[in-house]
Amino acid sequence: MVEIWGSLKRWIGSDAQKAFYQRYCPEAVRRVAFSIRPMKKRDLKVVTAIESAAYQFPWSLGIFKNCLKVGYSCWVGELGDAVVAYGILSIAAGEAHVMNVCVAPAYQGRGFGRQMLEHLMRVARQNRADMILLEVRPSNRAAVRLYHRLGFNEIGRRKDYYPAAGGRREDALVMARMLE
Repeated sequence: MVEIWGSLKRWIGSDAQKAFYQRYCPEAVRRVAFSIRPMKKRDLKVVTAIESAAYQFPWSLGIFKNCLKVGYSCWVGELGDAVVAYGILSIAAGEAHVMNVCVAPAYQGRGFGRQMLEHLMRVARQNRADMILLEVRPSNRAAVRLYHRLGFNEIGRRKDYYPAAGGRREDALVMARMLE
């Protein structure tokens, strides 16, 4: 689907053409409107805003800046021209580690998180990673279900990994899957 929108975006060259297709073929444009591209420094303000809206304990702007600076594989998902999701992947020594995947709360439940994660898995494969790992809060049931559907299995727990309400801590499920 991402590839189709990329082709359509290249074919529809002007804003007038885009407006025409949105007016007369809205369903076709809606189906293919989510696209994924490399994250740029200019995206950090909106990425940080999405992070803050989605999580009680968000990453700081500095963490996102460092991810770009050290060369992590950083991506944003756009709906039209608006960034609505992002994903960050670290790849080293044949392993890929999903550092962060997030969809803006208003856009959750539409499959954008799945598309972003599938994209990160393709990037990991292209970079010769054999395995992909991630941590997730057990309380984030929607994410845990998504990861299971995409073939991830629980391989362990990290005790008191995440901050939680009231000064407490929450364990992390460590999940992994092999990449074909």
